Amino acid sequence: MLRFVVRRLLQVIPTLLLLSIVVFAWLRSLPGGPASAFLGDRATPENIAELNRVLGLDQPLWVQYGRFLGRVATGDFGTSSITGQPVLEEIGRALPATIELSIAALVIAVALGIPLGYLAARHRGRPLDVITVIGTLVGVAVPVFFLGYVLKDVFAVDLGWFPPSGRQSVAVNATQVTGFAVLDGILTREWDASLDALHHLVLPSLALATIPLAVIVRITRASVLDVLGSDFVRTANSKGLAPSTVRGRHVLRNALLPVSTTIGLQVGLLLAGAVLTERVFVWGGVGTLLADAITLRDYPRLQAVLLLGALIYVLVNLLVDLSYAIIDPRVRLS
Repeated sequence: MLRFVVRRLLQVIPTLLLLSIVVFAWLRSLPGGPASAFLGDRATPENIAELNRVLGLDQPLWVQYGRFLGRVATGDFGTSSITGQPVLEEIGRALPATIELSIAALVIAVALGIPLGYLAARHRGRPLDVITVIGTLVGVAVPVFFLGYVLKDVFAVDLGWFPPSGRQSVAVNATQVTGFAVLDGILTREWDASLDALHHLVLPSLALATIPLAVIVRITRASVLDVLGSDFVRTANSKGLAPSTVRGRHVLRNALLPVSTTIGLQVGLLLAGAVLTERVFVWGGVGTLLADAITLRDYPRLQAVLLLGALIYVLVNLLVDLSYAIIDPRVRLS
């Protein structure tokens, strides 16, 4: 098991280096460049040339990339051209909001997706299966931002069941500890603050969870159907094993391998969908930082957010690989 973990960790390093090269090259190819974006209305050719010299942007690309890696290794991502604050501090303040939203959406998708996919496979061709398949098609087809506006209009504006935006009510005097609103309320025993944060979390997490939920349902259904037709399942049934034993030990355990892969891949979709969801619900997380960075050409912030998203995506897929080894010991030998 240790050798398997070490091999996977060593594979992460070249992956992150390749991603850093892609991000670095893409940002340097954008029109105007960092100096023009930073100077704004003062972007005369003379000022741009002077700032390029000061920032080292007139050096060869390989020299710029080496300096860029050195700064990243020390946690120096520069300052935002919008606010003038260190980018890493801005991300540190916004990251808990995005993580909280993504975890809530992923919990909804997994908690509903695996049971629904399993039940649909068990009742193949029946009304439950047909309704589930149609529902997943709708879930994948409806854009996140459109669903977010629909949920907001119906349940927040018309019915008034949930707040339309933000992470907490202004009237709630919550103590900040970790930046995770729900967790902070639990840690400080400010139960009203925690419940208020959960109340705000419902609509955006539902909107963000729809596409991962639909994908997990379909993959689980297909995987369970494939396992149900396997020889070892028929053998287990012919031996007279209890149905619960067959379902838990033989069907679900073997069907979870492709499902765990799908769950890992959905993290990337959650990070991408969070940009739109946060804009709709004024959430104030990393998605909002990224959207503002793209709109206002804030290259330091854009660079840092993209690298952070890539790092999270790679680490989550590393955890998925490790879960493989736990679910199926044969993977450790590959």
